[in-house]
Amino acid sequence: MIPSHTLSRFIRGEERKHWSATGELSDLLSAIGLGVKIISSLVATSGFKGLEGYTGRTNVQGEKTHTLDEEADRVLREILGTSGHFGLLVSEEHKEVISAPSGFDDAKYVVAFDPLDGSSNLSLNIPIGTIFTIFRKKELHRPASLEDFLQPGNKIIAAGYAVYGSKTSFVYSCGDGVHGFTLDPAIGEFMLTDDYITCPNKGGIYAINEGNAQKWESKVREFVEQLKKEDTVLGTPYTARYVGSMVSDVDRVLRKGGLYIYPADSAQPEGKLRLLYECMPLAFILHQAGGRAVDGARNILDMIPGNIHQRTPLIIGSADDVAWYQKATGL
Repeated sequence: MIPSHTLSRFIRGEERKHWSATGELSDLLSAIGLGVKIISSLVATSGFKGLEGYTGRTNVQGEKTHTLDEEADRVLREILGTSGHFGLLVSEEHKEVISAPSGFDDAKYVVAFDPLDGSSNLSLNIPIGTIFTIFRKKELHRPASLEDFLQPGNKIIAAGYAVYGSKTSFVYSCGDGVHGFTLDPAIGEFMLTDDYITCPNKGGIYAINEGNAQKWESKVREFVEQLKKEDTVLGTPYTARYVGSMVSDVDRVLRKGGLYIYPADSAQPEGKLRLLYECMPLAFILHQAGGRAVDGARNILDMIPGNIHQRTPLIIGSADDVAWYQKATGL
């Protein structure tokens, strides 16, 4: 690929399409891209650098943290902290919002991220990833505040994710289609490999943790059983594929179609996944690619977080398949 198709050049090219652009969002996206490259290197070498184990601590979610969780969080905080273009950060690893360095009060944006989604799979050579979302402050004339994160997903300015697997990919959108890049380790650059990714209207794959089946509502169990039955009219059976790293499962659904389902259940009636920095950015990406994302009844992008770590159910994927789930479950 020619150099004009690198991530940094692509971002600058998109910036030039907007006469009023100041370059701040471009710098912020480029900083995230740099952070992803550093995390990719850490993931690839974690097995012999002692980064695969647990730290002995738990995060705000009550989950055991891995050493690499904290390293990925540190990388993103430090890289973004030197960019000068954010007012506050939210990370899965921190209970409270993270303030920008002194002097960033006039920054336009706030950023929320999951530094390492699926890190429990780290020692198993299963793909894991990073997810991020960017909002513009509600009021630009004041310093950033907690309220700037409590906006609906349809106010997202940019969102994206990285997947660290057999290759390192970077997918993002600023509201004008979804663009995919692959890291070329020979030159250390992300190269454009998938421009304007489109999610098929209907797929043939579903991803769900069936170990939780006894905790689901009966309508959800019945829907999943229907996916397994042979029916030429419905196009079933669907193929089951569940990695256990949400970002990897959703990346497959984005490209191949189908459904990723993480419903509420009797143990977690409010759902398990975090709305702000997991579900909303992925919903934004899928929406831009022609897919859909709901919590069952509501469009994820219409929801307003009540707090920065709010949880939600998530059904995301091909538009027709999500609609089918809603009709089948009565939501």
